Amino acid sequence: MADLLEVAKSILKSNLNIQESEQVLIVADPESREAATIFYEAGVALGNETMLMEMMTRTKSGEEPPKPVAEAMKAADVILCITYHSLTHTKARKDASAAGARVATMPGITMDMLQEGAITADYSEVEQLTNEYCGLLEDGETVTISKSGSQLSFSIKGRKAIPSTGVFRNKGESGNLPSGESYIAPIENSANGTIFVDGSIAGIGVVSEPVLLTVEDGRLADATGKQGRRLLELLGDGNGRIIAEFGIGTNKNARLTGNVLEDEKVYGTVHIAFGSNKPFGGTNEAGVHIDCVIIEPTVEIDGKGLDLK
Repeated sequence: MADLLEVAKSILKSNLNIQESEQVLIVADPESREAATIFYEAGVALGNETMLMEMMTRTKSGEEPPKPVAEAMKAADVILCITYHSLTHTKARKDASAAGARVATMPGITMDMLQEGAITADYSEVEQLTNEYCGLLEDGETVTISKSGSQLSFSIKGRKAIPSTGVFRNKGESGNLPSGESYIAPIENSANGTIFVDGSIAGIGVVSEPVLLTVEDGRLADATGKQGRRLLELLGDGNGRIIAEFGIGTNKNARLTGNVLEDEKVYGTVHIAFGSNKPFGGTNEAGVHIDCVIIEPTVEIDGKGLDLK
């Protein structure tokens, strides 16, 4: 426990650039209580006013926290969302960032992940790679992903790329921790084609067999197999099925574990997500956001191959 406390203190100081007078809010749920308590104790040990708010577990990623939590988030300087499901793409997180808070979301973080894998990365290298890929996305207009005979294409024209480096030094910065991804919101009705997901799916885990997704005019029309059917159930029949995100993993220490917090950061992978994307430059609000990880695909931006190795 002492070692984990030191890890948590290092994260607060190095990744979140915590200052002496800043107030820290930790948002948690019953499933994440153990990890959240370590960060609470770390904040106290550093001498910062630290608060721990525990809410009921959300039913899916992208679901909003209750109003008291959302209001508290807007009043804090530094926020860690240590929850089972992700709060990354919620209005509450966006509003907190707009109010100046630095927000690290850590959905599904495990005790193992506090000691191994993505958290141990060279974050200067992560920053460099992330910014490099973001530059390519910013300059691009059309993305094509190919895998095992499947191919999905969509437009990113005019959309802003988001760097998630795991380092949050300035007011309003936010992202996952551990981190390492460059992501962007595709034009919502532009995606067409099929793509095999052979890595993992948020809320489901590592896929037992590749899931073939069929996307028509930006909307997920079908997903094969038992895990594909579960994905469709999680997304619902409404706006949850609209394409939301294209992301590129930039963390060379990240592992494919079934926990999407780490899976989508694995170098050599990309991911697409469905559901809400308004918090990072899209137009869709759905109350759900689910990522699907693809291992070592072929990716082209405006016809030029992207180096993922």
